[in-house]
Amino acid sequence: MKLNKLFKKVFVVTNVLIAGAVLAACSSSSKSNSKDSYKSELNQKGTLTIGLEGTYSPYSYRKDGKLTGFEVELGNKLAKEMGLKAKFVPTKWDGLVAGLGSNKYDVVLNNITATPARAKNYIFSKPYIYSRYALITRQGDSIKTLKDVKGKKLAEGTGTNNEIVAKQNGATIVPSGDFVTSLSLIRQKRVDATVNAREAWYSYKKSNSTDGLVYHDLSSEKDPAKIVGLFNKKSTKLRSETNKALKTLRADGTLKKLSNKYFGADITE
Repeated sequence: MKLNKLFKKVFVVTNVLIAGAVLAACSSSSKSNSKDSYKSELNQKGTLTIGLEGTYSPYSYRKDGKLTGFEVELGNKLAKEMGLKAKFVPTKWDGLVAGLGSNKYDVVLNNITATPARAKNYIFSKPYIYSRYALITRQGDSIKTLKDVKGKKLAEGTGTNNEIVAKQNGATIVPSGDFVTSLSLIRQKRVDATVNAREAWYSYKKSNSTDGLVYHDLSSEKDPAKIVGLFNKKSTKLRSETNKALKTLRADGTLKKLSNKYFGADITE
């Protein structure tokens, strides 16, 4: 009789232990599944596929045939932090955002500004660059603020935020393909100035002479544009995990180091 009671106690204790182990395993599995749930939103298993132009220095460009740049290194760091490999898909600007909609890649890292128009179809990461506007003029000119550009000729890229700002302040637009061309037009006195991002100026002056040109900071006149990663609206978990990785890279100084490397200044704040 006593032996039977002992067997019953052992049986009960054993079942309790087994049940506890099963519950713990289920809990652990649940947490693991929850942690990795964003991976189900990836286009390719174990890979963060990133769309960019690959022709826009210093953000993404080729050096000795190899893809490099601020957003290339950022993409690699983000993927590593998330336990993934980074895969880059260079795409021309006119089809870059559309490629995200057709699931060509998981995210676009290409100096993309968060705008209300884009928010209708896509979701954004936290900003990794705060792009502050600058006004570049010839030395000795009286143009110093946005109020001064009314009636003046400004070299701007067609369809850019810079063009919008210049138009809003009454400037006459002279189309320009890139920042270097805009500066040449200013030097040649074919235009009076250009509105652009401070980082374009920082990058240019790292390896070029700025003699005869003057940089005017427009921070007090215009809020910075928030540069973000662009995701499909369905990729909410992937966006969340990317934000976690971005937060880590900001906290440990990686983001600032990349900025100083490619722009010669911290443009991440």
